Amino acid sequence: MNKLTRIIHIAGRECRILVFKNPIYIFCMVVIPIAVIFFMTSVLSAGQAVDLPVGVVDQDNTATSRQLIRTLDSFQTSHVVGHYANVNDARNAIQRGEIYAFLYIPEGTTGGLSLSRQPKISFYYNSSYMLAGSSTFRDLKTVATLGSAGVGQQKLSAIGKTEHEIRAFLQPISVDLHMVNNPWSNYNIYLSSTLVPGLLMLMIFLISAYSIGTELKFGTSHEWMRMADGDPWVAVIGKMIPQTIVFLLIFYGFEFYIYYVLDFPHPGGVWPILLLGFFSVVASQSFGVFLFGLAPSLRMSMTLCCLLAMLGISMAGATYPVFAMDGALQLLSWIFPLRHYYMIYQINIFNGFPLLYAWPYWAMLIVFMMLPIFVMRNIYRAMLVYKYIP
Repeated sequence: MNKLTRIIHIAGRECRILVFKNPIYIFCMVVIPIAVIFFMTSVLSAGQAVDLPVGVVDQDNTATSRQLIRTLDSFQTSHVVGHYANVNDARNAIQRGEIYAFLYIPEGTTGGLSLSRQPKISFYYNSSYMLAGSSTFRDLKTVATLGSAGVGQQKLSAIGKTEHEIRAFLQPISVDLHMVNNPWSNYNIYLSSTLVPGLLMLMIFLISAYSIGTELKFGTSHEWMRMADGDPWVAVIGKMIPQTIVFLLIFYGFEFYIYYVLDFPHPGGVWPILLLGFFSVVASQSFGVFLFGLAPSLRMSMTLCCLLAMLGISMAGATYPVFAMDGALQLLSWIFPLRHYYMIYQINIFNGFPLLYAWPYWAMLIVFMMLPIFVMRNIYRAMLVYKYIP
């Protein structure tokens, strides 16, 4: 019996395990990924977070302060849900999770503005929530700026300045913002295109390590190796092929959904999308096999998979730029497959540059695909010698 025939027989055995013997595979490979895809893309279906709850502490209680509060409430992102007597009450509301931020207008603010005394308007926001914190910070800063600008406009108008002169004085530089390939400021495009693949890679890591570890757990490792005629490459390739097909269908289904149903921008075209999906799935499987080979224990290998997958989401650069991190962390980011997925996505798919522009990241995915070479002997020895310890 040649190697190809053995691979086909092992793949058939794996299909029976996936479908009939262990329902956790269907749940983790199909149900959870589909649920994650629709959940993550629907959470930000509006494009931006809207009506985030904020509060105010208005100790001035004048027409000007009330106008500032109405302006804050009119923003799409912020919604004033509470008025508090003092800063401590508002701070406690933030700690209880009732609001994300609050605006503090001290007594005498309007009088100070009229007399050009530069009164202080304070705002506090919870930066533990990245999206909510940055959005409320932007609205609160805008309101604080508008307060002084409104008084300045009234003064300049009173001394006979024209509207054009007033606008030039209050805002000498006008910002004309054009966001590349995302003029709608749609956070769904920025976040779902990276966080969802990161979670899919997590499931691929776990299933790859779990499927090998269960051969030890259920005492079938000798049978598995006997079917492969003692060749660990035949055994692992035959086991991974059915999983590769399922994960590719899920990954390509996700990409079709975001690019052709939700219409996320993808000027790079279809070929980089297909290549990136294939490379990402195979590299993630290889990484999961490699981690099991490093620690041939079901529990330890799955723990490593979870740890590195979660760190990979932080180190990908989608939420915080890698170039702003410490030098050691910048080097560390190269060991996470999601980092290279994200860089290829933004260079070749989102911005439409040729594949050559992202060659270091394609090369790193190929390196990840080759990692099992270094641990295959260790896996073979573990399957024949090691005993499962609960």
